[in-house]
Amino acid sequence: MSNLSWVATFILMGIPHAPVLDTTLFGIFLVIYVLTVLGNFLILLVVRVDSHLHTPMYYFLDNLSFIDMWVSTVSVPKMLMTFVSPEGRAISFHSCGAQLYSFHFLSSTECFLYTVMSYDCYLAISYPLRYTSMRNGRCALLATSTWLSSCLHSAVQTMLTFCLPYCGSNQIQHYFCETTLVLKLACADTSGNEMVIFVNLGLVALGCFLLISLSYVSTVCSILKIRTSEGRLTAFQNCASHCMVILCFFVPCVFIYLRPGSKDVVDGVVAVFYTVLIPILNPVVYTLRNKEVKRALFKLKHEPLSQSK
Repeated sequence: MSNLSWVATFILMGIPHAPVLDTTLFGIFLVIYVLTVLGNFLILLVVRVDSHLHTPMYYFLDNLSFIDMWVSTVSVPKMLMTFVSPEGRAISFHSCGAQLYSFHFLSSTECFLYTVMSYDCYLAISYPLRYTSMRNGRCALLATSTWLSSCLHSAVQTMLTFCLPYCGSNQIQHYFCETTLVLKLACADTSGNEMVIFVNLGLVALGCFLLISLSYVSTVCSILKIRTSEGRLTAFQNCASHCMVILCFFVPCVFIYLRPGSKDVVDGVVAVFYTVLIPILNPVVYTLRNKEVKRALFKLKHEPLSQSK
């Protein structure tokens, strides 16, 4: 080992594409990133200033918008730099660790938050009259629990990845520092680390998915007990957008992290879906399909902020 040079900088190879598409892809992803930040910031603003949206559902939506802004910010700007010049692909060892930690922290928080939101949806539909009193004082506790749990989860991922020596190739076949691809560059046996990381990811993903499934099965049972067809339709519509976003989040994650074998090119393309498209999908889904948010946006547009509170 003494004759090997230790890696101080990694090279992000970016999304596989023809060089002639650099400018086009840069423009597309830049527009998506700007719209993602503006869309989620708008939801944050509307939820904060409109008193009618100070409910558990929108409290969690507020947290989700904050997370989506930062999920994009952790990965997309560096991706854009890979389109600009070869120098933009370089990322220091410590910056790579920080990016990996931040990405897993935000992604796992989002995963836990979807779980909490599905349970919140169950309570809202199953116990509508007692919903506000049942949830009073618990929202902050549940949200804080998701953030703290994610801190622990991402710390495990990061420590198991960067406790290994890196002294060979420094080219990461991705547009951000991702656990499995960074581990491939380690000049040591990674089987034990990979197993612990796989189990850690599997427990989080499977646990959240089972709890979400249980919540929605219970929710559907409660919806079917509603006597009026109009009431059942309204309840199903309220859950439909959430279900769609959850599926869009979980399917790519399971495809990349929990399937046997891995193909760098395919994983890189699929990763774009949950790091670039999902963060912009949330504000679109929760705004265009939600009358209360659209009403609040209209009010915010035509009235001063001081009158919206």
